[in-house]
Amino acid sequence: MTAGSAAPRPSRTSSGGRQKRGALIPTVIAVVVLIAAFVGFTQVYTNILWYDQLGYLRVFVTQNITVISLFIISALIVAGLMFLSLWLAYRSRPKTGAAQTTDTMRKYQQALDPVRKIVMIAVPLIFGLFAASTIATQWQTVALFFNQEPFGQTDPQFNLDLSFYVFTLPFLRLALGFLVTALLLAGVAGLLMHYVYGGIRLHERGIDSTRAARVQLGSIAAAFLALQAVNFWLDRYSTLTSNSGKWTGALYTDVEAVIPTKGILAIAALLVAILFVVAGFIGRWKLPLIGAAMLVVVAVVAGGLYPWAIQRFQVTPTEQALENEYIQRNINMTRQAYGLDDTEVMPYDATTQTEQGALREDTETTSNIRLLDPNVVSSAFAQLQQFRPYYQFPDMLNVDRYEIDGEIQDTVISTRELNPDQIDGWYNQAVVYTHGYGVVAAYGSQVQADGKPEFMQAGIPSTGEISDSYEPRIYFGENSPQYSIVGGSEDDAPLELDRPQTNDDDAGDAKTTFAGNGGPGVGNWFNRLSYSIKFQSTDMLLSDAVRPESQILYDRNPRERVEKVAPYLTVDGNPYPAIVDDKVVWIVDAYTTATSYPYSTPSVLQDATQDTQTAQGAAATLPPERVNYIRNSVKATVNAYDGSVELYAWDDQDPVLKSWQKVFPETIKPYSEMSADLMAHVRYPEDMFKVQRELLNRYHVTEANSFYASDDVWSVPNDPTQQNRDVAQPPYYLSMRMPGEDKANFSLTTSFIPQQNESGNTRNVMYGYLSANADAGTGEAGVKSEDYGKLRLLELPRSSVVPGPGQAQNVFNSDTDVSTELNLLRQGASEVINGNLLTLPAGGGMLYVQPVYVQSSGDAAYPTLRRVLVGFGENVGFAPTLDEALDEVFGGDSGATTANGAGVSEAEAREAQGDGAEGGATGNEQDGASASPSPSGSAPAPAPRSTSLQQALDNANQAMQDADQARRDGNWAEYGEAQERLQQSLNEAMEQDGATE
Repeated sequence: MTAGSAAPRPSRTSSGGRQKRGALIPTVIAVVVLIAAFVGFTQVYTNILWYDQLGYLRVFVTQNITVISLFIISALIVAGLMFLSLWLAYRSRPKTGAAQTTDTMRKYQQALDPVRKIVMIAVPLIFGLFAASTIATQWQTVALFFNQEPFGQTDPQFNLDLSFYVFTLPFLRLALGFLVTALLLAGVAGLLMHYVYGGIRLHERGIDSTRAARVQLGSIAAAFLALQAVNFWLDRYSTLTSNSGKWTGALYTDVEAVIPTKGILAIAALLVAILFVVAGFIGRWKLPLIGAAMLVVVAVVAGGLYPWAIQRFQVTPTEQALENEYIQRNINMTRQAYGLDDTEVMPYDATTQTEQGALREDTETTSNIRLLDPNVVSSAFAQLQQFRPYYQFPDMLNVDRYEIDGEIQDTVISTRELNPDQIDGWYNQAVVYTHGYGVVAAYGSQVQADGKPEFMQAGIPSTGEISDSYEPRIYFGENSPQYSIVGGSEDDAPLELDRPQTNDDDAGDAKTTFAGNGGPGVGNWFNRLSYSIKFQSTDMLLSDAVRPESQILYDRNPRERVEKVAPYLTVDGNPYPAIVDDKVVWIVDAYTTATSYPYSTPSVLQDATQDTQTAQGAAATLPPERVNYIRNSVKATVNAYDGSVELYAWDDQDPVLKSWQKVFPETIKPYSEMSADLMAHVRYPEDMFKVQRELLNRYHVTEANSFYASDDVWSVPNDPTQQNRDVAQPPYYLSMRMPGEDKANFSLTTSFIPQQNESGNTRNVMYGYLSANADAGTGEAGVKSEDYGKLRLLELPRSSVVPGPGQAQNVFNSDTDVSTELNLLRQGASEVINGNLLTLPAGGGMLYVQPVYVQSSGDAAYPTLRRVLVGFGENVGFAPTLDEALDEVFGGDSGATTANGAGVSEAEAREAQGDGAEGGATGNEQDGASASPSPSGSAPAPAPRSTSLQQALDNANQAMQDADQARRDGNWAEYGEAQERLQQSLNEAMEQDGATE
């Protein structure tokens, strides 16, 4: 290099670029982590806001503190044991073992040494987090164990309080499994560390180990065996909830063989554990290994072969005698666990013979027979009361009761909710269309003269016989939008569409501003940002419709709200609305359950509660939980206007609920704080009743010998009104007087038939009829009716010839007169719809009543009542009114008293039909909210049977029989002649019926 020449300098551009690139990646990672952390924070923060606004922040905090604490403790236990095992193994490694270490082990040590400290911390922590995530999901088991309440009742085998099986045993099982996992992980970790650092060496002559390794691994093995001893001991108690035998619980083999051998195995495991501790110090493994092998052999022989031999050679030949005591335990405990032990059973020698005046003593039942089917008339409600396409009614309406003019009336009721599918655009969905409007209710036992529902509460504004002054706005319901931005100050302009105007001269629809406290505030920028992230909406962040005093309403389904504020409850699948104290509230039933009630047969909730309603999606299905104890412990209400949730301890003696009240104090009110109006609308829950009736298929038998023989097993009948009949008939709410009762009660009812076999040839006759008193009200606030929830079971003779629901439907369908008239109703492309088949004990037998609806073709068509089918034995009545149909069955005079309007007036029905044919508007086409549309295009209704009409029907029937006989004989000339006579007779019948066009 020459003097004065410039030395080369590093390129600033290249080094600066490397530095920038090197700094960019950590910056991007840090930004991504911060964003993810903020998004996670907003989810927690918005949950806190939601619970705090609703007044249940303590539930959220308690649940999450329990979960987090359980997670941390269990993670520390697993990680701590693994770290301790690794640390002890490393600390006690051979100091002079370098010469004895193989080249392979030396390479492992050299690779591990630089990262040893990190590995000794990271590996235990990772395994701890995995184990803790599993344990944290069991927070309810842990919470119940530490807050358990005694049942005050003992089991029949060990005489322990039932709380031990429901609360303590599940926790001990959980803790035991967790500790076994932790010990195994610690043992494997210590073994590997000893192996890598020479504490354990493998060679041709066998295995060499240091004293430290022997002591450590021997102690872990001893601890493992000690836990197995505890496991064997707990197995003794678990036999009481075992389902390995034909019946749930400890049976003869369990009591005489399994329980004693499990005790012996527990003691043996402890002795072997002591041998391992001693062997760890003295270095002699022969005795503990022999002991372990013997333990395995004894576990196989005494725990498996011996009980098998007892079962096969002692129990099986004389099973009924030996198992009798234990079957009886199963019967008694199962009935207790499902609330069936107080069922009142009454023999009912039902007749199938009819006679005049047979229903004279059943006035309270016949005057309340419900002709309006809540599963059918939803479209009628929609066409008559929807008024705007952005409103809707659910597919299944609800049945309740209201006092009208001093009399209790069964009511079909629903809320008029929003239809979010008819609303486009964020502003409309979130700001304008925020709520439904009003309750629509119709009499259950009467209709208008033309077959339309007779409304007792209807219109916009909502008026009627229930209330003219209630708050009608439905912000919280089963079909509410995902979220709505509502509220504002007094100076803010109303943005929410309230309801259609009642007068045609009014410009536009009425507007309103939500005035309640229904959701967290989104007026400040941070809350707005948090909810924008939660719902992934930039519109919420930027829109000027979000004002300083705005609130956000979400999680609006009544079931979801109750599930969130009471995560320990199982919620009924069918909440229902009621007008209570001039407010619309959703009444929600909720259950406490258990899985380890001794000797109780388990039931899968989803399977037990399936029926027509759940199959059609009209009611929510319960989760597939396997339980063997259930109580309707809580009644909840959700205010339809502001979403406030109230929980009432309905079964305040339930130990499971009392335990949860200790976990979440002050969240559940006593039912004594319920108003008299609310009490009047509480009803017996459907899902609880479905579970009970499923168990009663077998457990109506209370004597062990008969139960063993399975000679009296029942089935819940399939729904005969459905084309796919492989689905259970739902229970029905009815106001009726059961035999032996003094007065009629609002009840939930179901039928039983003999167990059906796969061939389908089993007799479909009535064997039982169950009724639950569903009326809780006494007229006083906080006072529950003593008869509420009382189960009454009518048992028919096993030689019964009383038709079951399926057979009754077949009798209806095969009746010639009925078929002929139904063909008339189907003229003009109309559809005939069979309503729910109601079963009532009346007239000394079983009375079947089924409303028959006709729906014309067309988009605006809806079903209207046209006929009533009545069956008693093999006798069938089919008439425009219930009274006429009953008279047809019972010799011209049933003696029954029916409700006014229990059927249709043929003349008025035809007149209304004529008005509809001239182009009456449908409910969705009206501008005036108070107008009621006339049916359009419905099939003409047959007139009452006159002599000439009856003669025409008889001629048609004879022609059908002649045609059928001619077809079988192959005489096609006579067949053609009979067909001509059939057509002529049908034309004559239509002329007599006033139905010709």
